[in-house]
Amino acid sequence: MNRLVRLPLPPQATALWRRLRLNELGPLVSLLAVSLFGFGFFSLAGQVAEGDTKGLDERLLLALRRPGDLAQPIGPAWLPETMRDITAFGSVFGIVYVTACVVLYLVMTARRNAALFVVVAVGGGEVLSTVLKMFYRRPRPDLVPHGMETFTASFPSGHAMLSAIAYLTLAILLARISRGRRVKAFVLTLGVVTTLLVGISRIYLGVHWPSDVLAGWCVGAAWASLCWFVALQLQRQHVVEAPDPPPPA
Repeated sequence: MNRLVRLPLPPQATALWRRLRLNELGPLVSLLAVSLFGFGFFSLAGQVAEGDTKGLDERLLLALRRPGDLAQPIGPAWLPETMRDITAFGSVFGIVYVTACVVLYLVMTARRNAALFVVVAVGGGEVLSTVLKMFYRRPRPDLVPHGMETFTASFPSGHAMLSAIAYLTLAILLARISRGRRVKAFVLTLGVVTTLLVGISRIYLGVHWPSDVLAGWCVGAAWASLCWFVALQLQRQHVVEAPDPPPPA
């Protein structure tokens, strides 16, 4: 039985595809994502200010608690502790630790400008999260007891936002470094799943309204998409090292 053999693309076609992907498709997709997620955040912020999300927020929080005892979340006894472990991935320490590991890796592989870009992208996201919380000043949920201590305002969720910024930005960067579609898909999926799990843990623990988490995801994804656009432009101008490895011989 004959096997289909995939012939390599001519060098001219490969170069054209790389140029199109870097200069045309990437910026277009990233700007579209910034627009969509940014619109989603401001639309949701308006609904929160008008009180339109209150009913759904309360129903979702109550659905995660035992009807006879609102202090007890649903699920097995080990689940609350697991959720506290998961939520740590979106804490300031968790984000700083993971970001520092990636930055050190980039520095050790002679990508110093890319490392500096990651620091600015994640650090800028932390500043943006603080500013938004100070602006909206939404109180934390008082409908159910909290599963852990909280110290800042509720809207948008800082854990959801920072996890989206850090893990999506790092996933995009690592996907461009990696070879093979399966590895790229795995890295991107891991970034998305981690971001989703952190946000869900905040709702489960009763420290955020669901609309807080959704807003954090939206603004975090918008910021990560903006960073993606800026990175592409800097790579085009050879300011930041292009992460794509040379094609195999």
